[in-house]
Amino acid sequence: MTQTPPNTAARKILVTSALPYANSDLHLGHMLEQIQTDIWVRFQNLRGNDCLYFCADDAHGTAIMLKAEEKGISPEEHIANIKRDHEAVSAGFNIDFANFYSTHSEENRELSYLIYERLLANGHIASRKISQAYDPEKNLFLADRYIKGSCPKCKAEDQYGDNCEKCGATYSPMDLLNAKSTISGATPIAKDSEHFFFTLPAFSDFLKDWTRAGHLQDEVANKMAEWLDAGLQEWDISRDAPYFGFEIPGQPGKFFYVWLDAPIGYIASLKNYADKQGIDWMDYWKADSTTEVYHFIGKDIVNFHALFWPAMLHSAKLRTPTKICVHGFVTVNGTKMSKSRGTFINAKTYLEYLNPEYLRYYFAAKLTSNVDDIDLNLEDFIQRVNSDLVGKVVNIASRTAKFINNAGGALANEIADAELWQKFVDAGETIANYYESRDYSKAMREIMALADAANEYIATQEPWKLAKQAGAEAQTQAVCTLGINMFRAILTYLKPVLPALTADAEAFLGETLNWQAPVSFRAGTPINEFKPLLTRVEKDKVDAMLEATKEALAAAAPKAQGPLSDDPIAAEIEFNDFAKVDLRIALIANAEHVEGSDKLLRLTLDLGGETRNVFSGIKSAYDPKDLIGKLTVVVANLKPRKMKFGMSEGMVLAAGPGDKDIYLLEPHTGAKPGQRVM
Repeated sequence: MTQTPPNTAARKILVTSALPYANSDLHLGHMLEQIQTDIWVRFQNLRGNDCLYFCADDAHGTAIMLKAEEKGISPEEHIANIKRDHEAVSAGFNIDFANFYSTHSEENRELSYLIYERLLANGHIASRKISQAYDPEKNLFLADRYIKGSCPKCKAEDQYGDNCEKCGATYSPMDLLNAKSTISGATPIAKDSEHFFFTLPAFSDFLKDWTRAGHLQDEVANKMAEWLDAGLQEWDISRDAPYFGFEIPGQPGKFFYVWLDAPIGYIASLKNYADKQGIDWMDYWKADSTTEVYHFIGKDIVNFHALFWPAMLHSAKLRTPTKICVHGFVTVNGTKMSKSRGTFINAKTYLEYLNPEYLRYYFAAKLTSNVDDIDLNLEDFIQRVNSDLVGKVVNIASRTAKFINNAGGALANEIADAELWQKFVDAGETIANYYESRDYSKAMREIMALADAANEYIATQEPWKLAKQAGAEAQTQAVCTLGINMFRAILTYLKPVLPALTADAEAFLGETLNWQAPVSFRAGTPINEFKPLLTRVEKDKVDAMLEATKEALAAAAPKAQGPLSDDPIAAEIEFNDFAKVDLRIALIANAEHVEGSDKLLRLTLDLGGETRNVFSGIKSAYDPKDLIGKLTVVVANLKPRKMKFGMSEGMVLAAGPGDKDIYLLEPHTGAKPGQRVM
């Protein structure tokens, strides 16, 4: 585990998260990254370090140009509208940027030119003609995603211009059969154009050393080694007009590809801030800078940040990042965020129904220093937030504060249990080390263990009984004073995660909680009247958020949309793989509700002489009594799974996106229980 550096010398740290694209709303995947980053930045500042968080909108590219044209506004107006929305949503989740800017800025233009001209002077820019697909009606070179046709290998229709989602084949866009531009519908033609390239292969040796020097997580370094071992290719950094971006100096009609100027936007956001503050941005980015630089990004953009970006910086004689912190994706209820299921949750929609601190805590409770996907299981979300934050943390103050208030409002002068209090003091550095290494889930476990200890102590001491005993006033005050101090320590450790809750607690305590030294015991001073700090997560609010998400997605969806557009057919399997699955006809002999479950029905299945007990998540679509006597299809050789409610001995087959739209498969009446489905 990474150790927190001593607090005696403040560290100077610059932190960024990936730039959201200025063409759509933020969703919960964006918020995972911003929350993870914000927690780390708040922790560093709470520990006395000088840590600044910079971000910006990624505001260039063909997609933005086309979207603005569709809306009948200029690209500048379009990205300004998106930026306002992004900033408002991030503020709603208590993300504390030092500066949130845009890549479409004069600072970014100036810095992009500076870095490009250094790459050019160092011999790291090449040019040559390439042939590309061209839309003759739109007069526009087409990226792969703007071309669709039939796969040249398997003939599958509606495939994009780079690879087939059905058979996995890769190909050139011009190899597609019956290819069409998705912009105009025209048949693309091949057209030559001069392009400019960054000579990435020249940095292979540098990158082999850099990617193994502790700047990346091991699993990310291993992935980069695959690229390096396969041999790097020159990187196309130019696009042809029309294009929304920065024109390449001295090359009319040629523009920087968005991924060249996007990461430079990190520096531009700093420069915009630095110019207003009267400081020099080069102090952070010069080659010999002692400032630490951390990039928080998702695993889908690792190659740009761990190969192209450090190589560009190295050529331009600027410093490279100290660490690139890579995280996984957000899934909802165990599957990828889905538009058809209504789980592709817009961050703005979340804020309309739920407290942002709930999500900040839940993500923190699941985040590790690895590149794991984070699952937002909504039932677990409700239970964990209510149990940990309301039932444990806030409960400590609510159970003890009133007795202090009733006794005049002043804390006692003595520590009722010095050994217990010392555990809270000693835990501080362990928790700090977990924060430093981004093992937030371990930090949350340590903090909740302290909350359990505090609640157990209060339950054992029973101050509500002591308060009724004559002569026990001092003991009651001492017990509750320790309770308040344990609450203070826990909120100090949770402050990076829950800034709003902590601010409310600080108003109640009448102090600002500080973590630059071991937490001290507060004695003899008054506290303010306790007021409720946090309400429980209500399931109806979660359900309303999902329903609003479904409605918004349905309204925004194009008319010609079907199930395959959101949930494509999986990769091909061999016949032998399918033959392993034993599908049988089953008679539903009985069906009943499962007490304590909102989703499950218990089905008793007759397989023609053998009875199975199966739990199925179809409660929202079926009344149990309507299922009795029906035939269905069951996966008969699925390994039994132990569930909270009992053992499930198979799986019945159903279709549909979920909720009320679930349809149990029913064979024709001639089929008999136990027969194999061929």
